Amino acid sequence: MRYISLSILILTVAVLYLTFFQVPPVEGLGYLARIIFFHIPMAWVSVIAFIIGAYFSFKYLKTKDLKYDSLSSRSLKIGLVFVLLATFSGAIFSKLTWGAYWNWDPRQTTIFILILLYGAYLTLRSAVPEEIKRAKISAIYSLFSVVAVPFLMFIIPRLYFSLHPSPILNESGTINMETSILATLILAVTDATLIYIKLLCYGDKNNA
Repeated sequence: MRYISLSILILTVAVLYLTFFQVPPVEGLGYLARIIFFHIPMAWVSVIAFIIGAYFSFKYLKTKDLKYDSLSSRSLKIGLVFVLLATFSGAIFSKLTWGAYWNWDPRQTTIFILILLYGAYLTLRSAVPEEIKRAKISAIYSLFSVVAVPFLMFIIPRLYFSLHPSPILNESGTINMETSILATLILAVTDATLIYIKLLCYGDKNNA
């Protein structure tokens, strides 16, 4: 765990330095593009957290071991926090580029639905006092919810016109991104992923 913490510190410092002192402006966006080094990693972690949460839900249903319910719940809570941060950073970008924090763009609409979906998960857990019953219902809900994640995050937004900048991997299956920007983004995504792992493992240690 100590090595993860050290790695997070080093990567965070490196990403901040590269973002504000090394990465060049992007055509059409200028230095506003810096927000992608925060927005994209947050969105990435939220997806990973929802998928891993569903995996632990499956493990709980298979083994009936409550430690998997705890891991699933913690992963989904972390995912919800990160998707909220991604939404917040996206709203700031929207305001700076389009003049409004929120305009119900397809990507904003689908991420809003995702927030409601996992916000309902927390409401469901809090409404069921009995531990075993809560774990079972939560696990089933998690498995059904995760099916919607790729549709809401990747598929549906691509079916409609969107003001949102093109995704990293475009329709032709290529990445059109300046090398220093791509390298910084990879470091930022790695950093955010390690932060997720740290939060997941730290909570597990506290509950042990």
